[in-house]
Amino acid sequence: MHAPSRLAALALFSTAAAQAAPVTYDIDPMHTYPSFEADHMGISTWRGKFDKTSGTVTMDREAGTGSVSIVVDMKSGDFGLAALNKAARTKELFESDKYPRAVFKGALEGFAGGAPTRAVGTLEMHGHTNPVTLEIRKFKCIPHPMFKREDCGADVFATIDREQFGMDAGKAYGFSMAVDLRIQVEAIARK
Repeated sequence: MHAPSRLAALALFSTAAAQAAPVTYDIDPMHTYPSFEADHMGISTWRGKFDKTSGTVTMDREAGTGSVSIVVDMKSGDFGLAALNKAARTKELFESDKYPRAVFKGALEGFAGGAPTRAVGTLEMHGHTNPVTLEIRKFKCIPHPMFKREDCGADVFATIDREQFGMDAGKAYGFSMAVDLRIQVEAIARK
């Protein structure tokens, strides 16, 4: 191979490698809301959300790899009822003075067309750490119109057993321990 051909091949390889590099995204706290649905004695469903979330996502969509780390402020839980919010922060449920954060860390997997279909990892909450798989049902990236950087968003779903996290309030009254998580998340590429 002639020197100019080698240089051209090296330049082409360098360009391809640069395009396949992992990108780090910061969770957008203004557009990320983990929400939940929990049983109330089998007769109704309590719904709520957490208002304060932070974290990062690192992803190489071409290679089909990535990781995620999300931190939820447990004191920001909002059921839409002040008395229930207050009770949830006590030993009765979240114990958020003692356990102020919930942390999910995992790997992005099952890429299809450059989009992950699940995040497999662990959820640390209320002094317990358990495996959790988050199903990614919707995923899309676009150029953010204001920040001029890539903005990715997803709708994520999972069901957890809150008793595995040491929270069994209401079990004696027939409450189901299953909690459905519905997470709306957006993250913006770092500069």
